[in-house]
Amino acid sequence: MDWSQVDVTIPRSSLGAAPIPGVHMAGFRYRGTGPAAIAMVAHPAVTLLFDLGDQAWAVDDDHGVRLPGDVAVGLLPGGVTVRGAGAGECLQVRLSPVLATELLDTAGLTGTFAGLDDVLGPSARRLGDRLRRTTSWDERFAVMSGFLGSRLDGRRRVDREVAYAWHQTHLHHGRTDVSTLAAETGWSRQRLWSRFRAQVGLSPKHAARLVRFDRAARLLAGGTPPAEAAARAGYSDQPHLNREVRAIVDATPRGVAAEPWLAIDHAAWPAFMPRSPRA
Repeated sequence: MDWSQVDVTIPRSSLGAAPIPGVHMAGFRYRGTGPAAIAMVAHPAVTLLFDLGDQAWAVDDDHGVRLPGDVAVGLLPGGVTVRGAGAGECLQVRLSPVLATELLDTAGLTGTFAGLDDVLGPSARRLGDRLRRTTSWDERFAVMSGFLGSRLDGRRRVDREVAYAWHQTHLHHGRTDVSTLAAETGWSRQRLWSRFRAQVGLSPKHAARLVRFDRAARLLAGGTPPAEAAARAGYSDQPHLNREVRAIVDATPRGVAAEPWLAIDHAAWPAFMPRSPRA
């Protein structure tokens, strides 16, 4: 896919609504006339995809499952690719696992993807139709922010201890110890493990692995050598990084660095890009 044919738009700070913690959005417009195939990387967020173009796009995976239209992608999906026959537009919304649990029905979503109506109910169709009636990315971002904001009051809360454990895992790039987190929450290790897995969809250990991998993938895509990326992302050495990358995306670190799905992340998700160690 020719990424020079992809325009990326992100929300401006001047959009009227206050940002919602745990929500990041980006709009993509593919101007090419040929088929498009965008492979998705495992990321520590639940992803909502809205097909806003005139030509129907679809999402499929390595197991032959294919869904057209708007979809939700869970944590650690395997081989998920967005495909289109030609030019199109897509709104991508990333929700932290804690916020996704509170706002969506994410039961069973980990490791796979589903139609948006499966996680949002009847409101999914109305939201998609409203987004497709808009005429600008600013309007789309405002509609999406308003929709998510309207669900905050009625959301079901995850345990404070679980939210704290996730926040610390993300803040420290996966360099967290479950026993330490349990002690800081006042829970036993077993209770934290059980409640975290039930509410987030992954165990604390797997959540930390995903966060570490995400940091390493962005470092590699930015040109950081594998040995340095391993050290900065918290792996014991480069072979450790090799094993984890292979386990999560079935690739080598150098293969990850060359994958097209990270080619425009600096434009779409600047808040997630790792800083230079000297910054």
